Amino acid sequence: MLSERAQILLKILIERYIADGQPVGSRTLLHHARLNLSSASIRSILSDLQEIGLLESPHHSAGRIPTTEGFRLFTERLMSTQTLHPRQIQHLASRLQDSNPAKLVNEASHLLAELTHFAGVVKIPKQRHAAFSRLEFISLSSQRILLVIISIDGEVQNRILSTDRPYDNKTLGKAACWLNEHCAGLTFEAAQRVLQHELQSLHQDIDTLMQHAMQAATLPTDDSTEDWVLSGEHQLLNNAHFSSLEKLHDLFAMFEQKTSLLQLLDASENAQGVQVFIGSKANHALPEECSIVSAPYYLHGQPIGTLGIIGPIRMPYDRIVPVVDMTAKLLSNALSHY
Repeated sequence: MLSERAQILLKILIERYIADGQPVGSRTLLHHARLNLSSASIRSILSDLQEIGLLESPHHSAGRIPTTEGFRLFTERLMSTQTLHPRQIQHLASRLQDSNPAKLVNEASHLLAELTHFAGVVKIPKQRHAAFSRLEFISLSSQRILLVIISIDGEVQNRILSTDRPYDNKTLGKAACWLNEHCAGLTFEAAQRVLQHELQSLHQDIDTLMQHAMQAATLPTDDSTEDWVLSGEHQLLNNAHFSSLEKLHDLFAMFEQKTSLLQLLDASENAQGVQVFIGSKANHALPEECSIVSAPYYLHGQPIGTLGIIGPIRMPYDRIVPVVDMTAKLLSNALSHY
């Protein structure tokens, strides 16, 4: 537990460090904090904060800088976020008005990079989350059926259903009509929930066929499509917020390797609201001096992916967090509307 004065000093020190990139001394804090404290009292509090691992002192300076744990405490408890101006929100909304989901996802990634000058990333929904506009059943043999899935962006996928009994064309037609009438525009997960509520009203043969279709539709595909859309990573090359090229190299290595970043984005998808990941922790691993600010986005109320900003630990979180939050909300609205 930190005293109120310690929290105020820590908050101001981190804000000054984010703004200037220089170690912060007691004189600077005395000027900005406007507390009834002497320089000696401030130095004493800073020493206590350093002792518990929230600050550190570079060898060449009498000032102090926040540690990774200090940044985490700041983003979790001390940070005050800015409010987006209505014109900023209007600009975001105007850019996210396409009827093509793939284009919306790409535009969201570009917007995040453009507005923050860091790297913007959007995790693309897996097939089980993808919404469909139409399904068709085509009989191939007595116990093999071709399921044709037409996504809301016009992509066509085919799946083979192996059934334990034959289905005539009339039954196949009824099943397709029911699904297209009641579930078009939903994800397969949402369609399965609709089916559960309607089991008693469906004929047993149609229900069994639909269950086969839902199981096949949610299986992973073998295509080689990318897991994310990444924009603006080149902006990080000229970013002065990294202390060395080695730190930047580690971040680009994570882009190439992908696994760690995807795990972080997956974790954010199941969370509520904006999440801030800083450095390495027990349940995630980021390169030193790197942060991710992310938020889930939704289709008809169901989380289907994650978007966010990737950049240095010394980023203006008070400005980044509301941009990520609003972009996620507007992307969700656009996807659900179209």
